[in-house]
Amino acid sequence: MFPRKWLVVIFVLTAFIFSSQTVFANTSVDSTQKVLVRSVTLKGNYRTRDRIILREMSIHVGDSIRLTDLTDRVAWDRRNIENTTLFITVDTETQITPAADSAQSPQLDLTVLMKERWYIIAYPVFDIADRNFNEWWYDRGRDLRRVIYGGRLSYRNVTGTNDRLQVGVELGFLQRIGLSYSKPYIDRAQKIGLRVDLSYQTNKEIPYRTQFDKWVFTRSDDVLRERAYAAVSLTHRRGLYHYHGFDTRYNRNTIADTVARINPDYFLDGRTVQRYLSMSYSYRYDRRDNVVYPLQGTLFTGIVGVAGLLPNDNFHFLEMSAAITRYWPLGGKFYAAGSLRGRSTWPARQPYFNLRGLGSSLDMVRGYELYVVDGQRTAVWRNSVRYQLFNVRKQLNWLHVRQFNTLPISAYITAFGDAGYVSSTVAEQYQSLLANRLLVGTGMSLDVVTFYNLVMRFSGTINGQGKTGFFFNLAQEL
Repeated sequence: MFPRKWLVVIFVLTAFIFSSQTVFANTSVDSTQKVLVRSVTLKGNYRTRDRIILREMSIHVGDSIRLTDLTDRVAWDRRNIENTTLFITVDTETQITPAADSAQSPQLDLTVLMKERWYIIAYPVFDIADRNFNEWWYDRGRDLRRVIYGGRLSYRNVTGTNDRLQVGVELGFLQRIGLSYSKPYIDRAQKIGLRVDLSYQTNKEIPYRTQFDKWVFTRSDDVLRERAYAAVSLTHRRGLYHYHGFDTRYNRNTIADTVARINPDYFLDGRTVQRYLSMSYSYRYDRRDNVVYPLQGTLFTGIVGVAGLLPNDNFHFLEMSAAITRYWPLGGKFYAAGSLRGRSTWPARQPYFNLRGLGSSLDMVRGYELYVVDGQRTAVWRNSVRYQLFNVRKQLNWLHVRQFNTLPISAYITAFGDAGYVSSTVAEQYQSLLANRLLVGTGMSLDVVTFYNLVMRFSGTINGQGKTGFFFNLAQEL
């Protein structure tokens, strides 16, 4: 009976969201009147090349735009530039010069004013190794042996073309070396992008199985698992909002004999080595007003991936997933969001290492942050209603570094309701109490959005089993 009650709550919340969209019309302006774009001026992009910014804009010199469309077009262009995350602030100014006679159109001068970020960041790493902060805090006893420390270098906008070089060296709970370089456009038409990744990691403590929807760890003084991969990804961007991705990746993973003995299904059949070549295709339609914390727009993603393409590969796998999320204003300071996600994998018998359901990634029913539900197929339905407490931009005049002296900060109160399901053939094997049943959760959170794309979420939840919790997350999600 309890889950059914919460399902009603979620249904009512979703019905409210999807029935509350507001449509505005402006009938006071002649819809046929147009302006001619005379100039587009960019200011503040000292490092970023003009073509990278102009690539994000739908307004160009020589365009003829209806006056009724102008405000919306300018607003979306500003949002598109913000979504490159190259700038702390982006503002626009428009000036319309009346036509000299009735045979001509009024002329538009558009100015884009930007403040660039600090692009080179070298910083120490002090992080937790668990799935999230809440698992470390509640289930791992805040054990400082489970931290990761080291250093990372992130060099953004290396050549002024929104490219990025990242290097990381990490020690502690794990040892990891990573190197990646990405360039969004390698062709003159600015459609084809490239990314290269290399990574090597070792662990002396790993989860070797799941029991009662919790990871069970084993530890040794010797290395228990090694993971290495090399990847090359190509992207194709069509227009402003359509992204296609093609990823090729070679993986080689090894485990110690002791891991294979205590869980022969870790790589299946007691194997200690897993090697395979994988390829995937992804599509993303992304028209959100802000990629960090959206309030308006649509995001759709789809992925098809296959592993085990070489004759000597000993892991064969097929994955298909899709997700759609809608964001919209409800009027005033209220906003809503709804999301539906699904994932299916084959074959039914999979290595434990690759078996993932809810909780081991961003796919999660809120209220179950402390649980991992393994399975071959998942579905998640998430809904939120937000109220904006404030949205301000503070100028720190005492700080004379322009990349840091502007502080944007906003806060939202969010009410949410989620439902999810994991279909699993190994529920009995791993003594799962949550697989193959409806999972529901609801609650409220305080979301704080601030400096350099930082989103902090403080949530109070109750799930379908009647368990309450208070959780903290650094989030970039619904």
